[in-house]
Amino acid sequence: MTERKIEEEKSLNFIEEIIESDLAAGKYQQIITRFPPEPNGYLHIGHASSICLNFGITQKYPGYTNLRFDDTNPVTEETEYVDSIKEDIKWLGFTWKNELYASDYFENLYDFATRLIKKGLAYVDDSSSEAVAALKGTPTEPGTNSPFRNRSVEENLDLFARMKNGEFPDGSRTLRAKIDMAHPNMIMRDPILYRIKHAHHHRTGDAWCIYPMYDFAHGQSDSIEQITHSLCTMEFIPHRELYDWMIEKLEIYPSRQYEFARRNLNYTVTSKRKLLQLVNDNHVTGWDDPRMPTISGLRRRGYTPESIRDFCDRIGIAKRENMIDVSLLEFCIREHLNNISHRRMVVFNPIKIVITNYPEGQVELLPSEDNPEAETVTYRDLPFSRELFIEAEDFMEVPPKKFFRLAPGQMVRLKSAYIIRCDEVVKDADGKISALHCTYIPESRSGSDTSGINVKGTLHWVSVAHAVSAEIRLYDRLFKVEDPSNEEGDFKDYINPDSLQVISKVYAEPSLLQSSFNDRYQFLRKGYFCLDHESSPGNLVFNRTVTLKDAWAKEQKKG
Repeated sequence: MTERKIEEEKSLNFIEEIIESDLAAGKYQQIITRFPPEPNGYLHIGHASSICLNFGITQKYPGYTNLRFDDTNPVTEETEYVDSIKEDIKWLGFTWKNELYASDYFENLYDFATRLIKKGLAYVDDSSSEAVAALKGTPTEPGTNSPFRNRSVEENLDLFARMKNGEFPDGSRTLRAKIDMAHPNMIMRDPILYRIKHAHHHRTGDAWCIYPMYDFAHGQSDSIEQITHSLCTMEFIPHRELYDWMIEKLEIYPSRQYEFARRNLNYTVTSKRKLLQLVNDNHVTGWDDPRMPTISGLRRRGYTPESIRDFCDRIGIAKRENMIDVSLLEFCIREHLNNISHRRMVVFNPIKIVITNYPEGQVELLPSEDNPEAETVTYRDLPFSRELFIEAEDFMEVPPKKFFRLAPGQMVRLKSAYIIRCDEVVKDADGKISALHCTYIPESRSGSDTSGINVKGTLHWVSVAHAVSAEIRLYDRLFKVEDPSNEEGDFKDYINPDSLQVISKVYAEPSLLQSSFNDRYQFLRKGYFCLDHESSPGNLVFNRTVTLKDAWAKEQKKG
């Protein structure tokens, strides 16, 4: 066996091991998986792991993946969410074979339910939801049979048909499986299969007023599609017994359920209910707010599909849940952006310098590398003139030792340009610095420096006459604690008040006027940025995707 083959076998996750064993045994000719989101919210980073798993398996092995929307709860589901889910999956780089909906199978599922009734394995229960819960028992005590459990097959068929025909109000009746009220697995204690809900459905309209529960729709939809490996997260382990019971009793295609562990991300919440609260309570601007862990939020912030797929690959698939440090996700995007980002110069807090020995009105176009990490290095021209902006923090009138930036009498290099020396600090009537008068060394031009002068500091800059103004949005982690869901009180109490800082006007080099939404930038010494969709030709807005280094790691070390 070759070293490469051995390495591939070592790297298999446990689901891939199951699939390879099934294929080797001739159990399946092709592998069919499905990604089954409920369209009641936007996909988040947790879903990305499941997407990469389901679609990745059928990229690796013969077969295909279906996209099936679990649209069995009309009250919470919207076409908006369906559209966003499809967009997110495509953006991540995956393609489904069939776009399907649980609602496609409402007739099939109704027929399956009547089949169970005819077999004496399901009954219509008039009990209220409170009464059903009270009869369930506890994990250590058996439940109690419903007083309606022994209705005849004929009566159950009649009542179930009348439920379907809309004769009864919401909550007045349910259809339950007849299994065992003393079963050690409480999910098997006569679970509800159908409930009455007079609500408009985003696809079927008002055609139905009874809707199947997830546990009834899921396995049977898998079976209809002949899903070979139905991949769920660990909380569905107790449901597997019911999944198998339904398939066995209905005598339909035996799909199999397998479970893997969720990967929780610190400084984040991924509960759809909590994310909806953040949106509805205006703690964020919407589902695609760049601070949200949604795929659309990450995309708007500047994350790339490659970085998210890399993240999912690095965290892997396992049977044990654990907390993943968000810094790993940030590492993945830094790695990718370092390779693909155009380098640009943007001054956030300007101080003006005047190069007194540079001719007034003269403009030079100085070539500067777009991305030194690229295989083929390209250049853009930077306009250089007598008056420039540098960062105010790059100048100190009375500098400490080892301050290698600009100070009176001190020299620095301007990136891709010349070496300059600060000769004079000009102040206004209030004593505030209005400009720095400097001289430049003509022989020190980058790429053709013959000055023989060595300086330790290099500063970014922008020509005053050519500067383009823009708005900068500095995004950070939305929560200031690692696990906001498990802290005392309301999780929203732990929102980071500094998760968004807006700099209304910065000064950028003019090449940024040609920015597109697909471009990624490293603003030198500032971080990685992308154009926000709220930008317009006269109002550029850039979002910070991530800082150049992990600032939170430093803060944790301080603590």
